Amino acid sequence: MTHRYQVRPRTDNSGVDLVSDALPFGRLWYAEPNAAKNAISYAQFYSRAHQATIDVIDRSGAIVATYEHAGNFSEF
Repeated sequence: MTHRYQVRPRTDNSGVDLVSDALPFGRLWYAEPNAAKNAISYAQFYSRAHQATIDVIDRSGAIVATYEHAGNFSEF
């Protein structure tokens, strides 16, 4: 199972939204200075046992970056 995420700028210019059907509530809001980086890190952590594709989208709707996460979770 591959989780798909999108990091999108908010329409009110106050950070980014992390959007995915894999998230419990469908969307998370990040507003801090490193909002996009933190959203990507959360998506990688949340999908640690699954493959994930994370698309970063700009204001025009174009994909500016895609991150692949292999789901390489391992127990200690």
